[in-house]
Amino acid sequence: MKTRISASLALAGALLAGAAQAAETDTQNINEALVIVNSGSLQTQGMAMILANAMQEKGTRVEVLLCDKAGDLALNETRNQALKPRDVTPEQLLGKLQQGGASVNVCALYLPNSEHDKAALRQGVGVATPPQIADKMIDANTRVFSF
Repeated sequence: MKTRISASLALAGALLAGAAQAAETDTQNINEALVIVNSGSLQTQGMAMILANAMQEKGTRVEVLLCDKAGDLALNETRNQALKPRDVTPEQLLGKLQQGGASVNVCALYLPNSEHDKAALRQGVGVATPPQIADKMIDANTRVFSF
């Protein structure tokens, strides 16, 4: 009886270890992130950019999609209040992401539903197409984060 229990415990431990290793492997295979930001809250925008920068620093390829009020981050004219504790703005953090190679786009609906045109966007910011974003969203190697 004691041998059976020990064998069962050893088997359970091996299965758990294998599951943990498989989960770790799956996480390591996710090397792309799509960060969708639509919140108008500066703290939410700032945290989204901080986390996206942290993912990028860990080797993740980051793509940012700015929709609704968050699309204003993509405008040349946007100058937000700096957030503590580092005294940086969400648009400065977005610029850091771009410098690191991140792709940044506004939603396809942003410009037509605002008073701005493509010339008002910061350098390097594009306009996403629904098929382009849909492809990213269903890609097995891409994690989607929404703020």
